[in-house]
Amino acid sequence: MVMVKLMDPRIARMRPLRIMPKTIEAACYNQVRLALRRLGRPLRIPLPEHRGLEIILENSHWLCVDSAFDDQLIMAWLDFDTRRHNDALHEPVPCELRLYHMHAGLVMGSALDALQRSLMEELAASVPRHKY
Repeated sequence: MVMVKLMDPRIARMRPLRIMPKTIEAACYNQVRLALRRLGRPLRIPLPEHRGLEIILENSHWLCVDSAFDDQLIMAWLDFDTRRHNDALHEPVPCELRLYHMHAGLVMGSALDALQRSLMEELAASVPRHKY
């Protein structure tokens, strides 16, 4: 288990409304890891389909915040269980999902889909284009 004091202070300050086990698809987890390596960290990704929501990515946790309300914490994915991941990159990664907002459950699935789309665009934009 990851120590909370090593994470973003918002996680330690706020008490979650709900904590649940979650599984992150391998493609999503691997794409985040690649983006963190190529684009640096922390990495802040806006979710255009969810007005005002952004996901702040770190190696140990992903925070979904409402940038329109002073980065109010909506939900957080943490405690990624990556013990087997290096041997099985195609396998989903178990983690813990903490909900901090009463409506977080409405966007918890679509937020990850939007994150993947946004990361795809960010990664594509970071690749230098060669003119021939």
